[in-house]
Amino acid sequence: MPQMNKGGKFIFGKSIIKIDGTVQFPAQAISEYHITDEGKVYLFTGSKITGGFCVTRKGLLQASKLGHILLETPELLNYTAMQGAFIKYKGRSYCWVDISKTGEIVLTEEMMKFLNIKPNMPLLSIRSSDIAFTMGAKGPLLEKAENYEGGIPLF
Repeated sequence: MPQMNKGGKFIFGKSIIKIDGTVQFPAQAISEYHITDEGKVYLFTGSKITGGFCVTRKGLLQASKLGHILLETPELLNYTAMQGAFIKYKGRSYCWVDISKTGEIVLTEEMMKFLNIKPNMPLLSIRSSDIAFTMGAKGPLLEKAENYEGGIPLF
């Protein structure tokens, strides 16, 4: 998968939100983040520029310098909040959802409305950090991906 420019963000691929809200994560992102290992993932709001959402799991988030997010929101830590219900914490909003063994999640209409995304919309899977990847919905990276000569793999 491409790194669109030297020193730039690495792109795993592109996913289209299906009509039923299903999103398939790219195989390389699934493997690199071991994202299906726990059967649940955390989604949190993306940046103002890229939009969409970021994806991580408890084992990555809890062990990181951002582990305090889970300690201070026990309803996320223990998965007692309603699945897909976003909880605001210091400027971002977080929720949890089930993930299939093949790396699919399902976004409800409410979740999509909250994230300002909709069915048939492309999401660009971007390596963000060692604890999360981004499913970007807008901005210069998505525009650049549309014109990338080598093509972006579709999932």
